[in-house]
Amino acid sequence: MKIYVVGGAIRDQLLGLPVKDLDYVVVGATPAQMLAEGYTPVGQDFPVFLHPVTHAEYALARTERKVAPGYKGFVFHADPEVTLEQDLARRDLTINAMAREADANGQPVGDVIDPYGGQKDISNKLFRHIGPAFSEDPVRLLRIARFAARFSDFSIEPSTLTLLKKIHSSGELSALVKERVWQEISRGLMSEKPSRMLDVLNEIGVFELFFPKLNSKDASLPSDIDSAAKRQFNLSQRCAVLLSNLKTEDINAWAALWGIPVECHDHAVLARELKVGLNSPTLDPRNLLDLLNRTDVWRKPERFDELIKVADLLKLPTQQLTKSYGLAKKVDIAQVVQDVGEQGSSTGAKIKQLIEDRRLLAIKGN
Repeated sequence: MKIYVVGGAIRDQLLGLPVKDLDYVVVGATPAQMLAEGYTPVGQDFPVFLHPVTHAEYALARTERKVAPGYKGFVFHADPEVTLEQDLARRDLTINAMAREADANGQPVGDVIDPYGGQKDISNKLFRHIGPAFSEDPVRLLRIARFAARFSDFSIEPSTLTLLKKIHSSGELSALVKERVWQEISRGLMSEKPSRMLDVLNEIGVFELFFPKLNSKDASLPSDIDSAAKRQFNLSQRCAVLLSNLKTEDINAWAALWGIPVECHDHAVLARELKVGLNSPTLDPRNLLDLLNRTDVWRKPERFDELIKVADLLKLPTQQLTKSYGLAKKVDIAQVVQDVGEQGSSTGAKIKQLIEDRRLLAIKGN
């Protein structure tokens, strides 16, 4: 039995990047041997075991065969006779198909095992597939687009690009589940240069499939989303920037299509409302207070700060709104409650209305 560290950890080491997770493959072992060594089985689709001390996942070397549509349509075969090279062959790109032996502490040691030329492709900054089975897994289309956003100076080898287009034309993308799609899109948006993900999807011809109603020819989109990355915006802010030119109903439809988190959806909708409101020719104190209320700044000031940063990136006129917030938040809520109580009718509705009135007066400067 031999244990190897495989995949992204080896790639990132060679690129001089920090390694976050280690993936292990065990060659020459049976499930019974793993159990005898104290490992705990957890795999459902194929044999995966938790290390008895570190609880890291160790997968038995395996091959795979496509039997049905979608990324789940594979049958896996784990056997002591499966070699490391055979296991690596089922991976997507050469740069993700390298390995090193694992020492007693689970750390990679020794020479890089590189049967498919991953080191050369790293040197050439190239995404290159391993074999024709690459096009059988539709998730790989999104993964390559996401890798392009992370490793923005890499290019896609022409024959690999052809296979990506084959995935599109095969209809396999219809078998993708929204959770997996969102996982890849969100990771791409949080990468160094998100515009590269959009560029790759556009080049393959699937941009509108994943971003319906979004204009791929919008000249401001790449620079805006990359600026959001440079400013280290969180995922919700980046979604707001990405979708800022959509109508609210289109944002709602996109959020439902891929099941995006509530925070991302809310940021996008509110940023859209700020864009419309702040560009209104009738931006009076009443409208300014309505915008503040709509963002729920009184309960969520941190979100308001995030939205203002999005609005500033989009070059919206935020000065009046932030000034109005500064004035309105000085209203003494405790004093309002006391004043209503002295009137002998301390109801929630009256308190709420008086707070609203005093905030409006504050914005007016009275």
